[in-house]
Amino acid sequence: MANWLNDVVRPKIRAALRRETPDHLWKKCPACGQMVFHRELADNLHVCTHCGHHMRIGPEARFDLLLEPGYTLVDPPEVQADPLKFRDERRYTDRLKSARTKTGQSDAVAVAYGTMDGLGVVIAVQNFAFMGGSMGLAAGEALVNAATKAVDHGVPLIAVTAAGGARMQEGILSLMQMPRTTVAVEMLRDAGLPYIVVLTDPTTGGVTASFAMLGDIQIAEPGALIGFAGPRVIEQTIRERLPEGFQRAEYLLAHGMIDAVVPRKAMKATLVRMISLLTNRRATPAALAAPGPAAANGSTPPAR
Repeated sequence: MANWLNDVVRPKIRAALRRETPDHLWKKCPACGQMVFHRELADNLHVCTHCGHHMRIGPEARFDLLLEPGYTLVDPPEVQADPLKFRDERRYTDRLKSARTKTGQSDAVAVAYGTMDGLGVVIAVQNFAFMGGSMGLAAGEALVNAATKAVDHGVPLIAVTAAGGARMQEGILSLMQMPRTTVAVEMLRDAGLPYIVVLTDPTTGGVTASFAMLGDIQIAEPGALIGFAGPRVIEQTIRERLPEGFQRAEYLLAHGMIDAVVPRKAMKATLVRMISLLTNRRATPAALAAPGPAAANGSTPPAR
């Protein structure tokens, strides 16, 4: 009897429940393991309603969260797709094709400009879903373009980071993006424009060693992993157990490495307040008209 119940009845019940409840309606929180209904999760900005874990979101969701409607996406840069003709288990070109199909992006960094409560801003967002947000030629060029556009329009640049580091398939060319993005940050400094970094989970490797830690203000989302090498690699190297919460946003805040830990719901208001103070410009209500057709076509800068 027990075998019949376990082997026949229960599998049929589970199969029936799976048919009635599509998997995409629920998402399991990677932190607490609780299932969250997809609409409830979207309404809460993809923050777990049980434990407050901030799940990863892509550039489109990030732009919609921070910018007012009518923002303009900056065309992705054109770079050599496979400069080293790299191949491991798969061709690099095949990996790029898979990542582009999965994310709908041409590479790991997307750039947009528009307004936040009437304040003009350029935002560059890394997408961890695109090959771990790794920084190669295209990502580095996108950051340089974002800085150039910010200088041309006289507005601040916000970088939202999420990366596993440099892209090994591009070798030394990926490592060269570290000094290139550092020079791009210096362009903003020379122009007297604010550069704010929002560190999200995870921000590691060469990204942390370059533009991610050069902001005039460093903000992190709660619980974000931030560091150069991961904690497991460090423990294996020094053969010592790391402190509790090591390399998490709250630990870095307590040790003076970042300026604030801000929940996702409060992120836009915090950034608007900081930009207003740094630029000595007053924000206007979010109901302010978005950039007109001319700005949408990229011919005029967003409102300052």
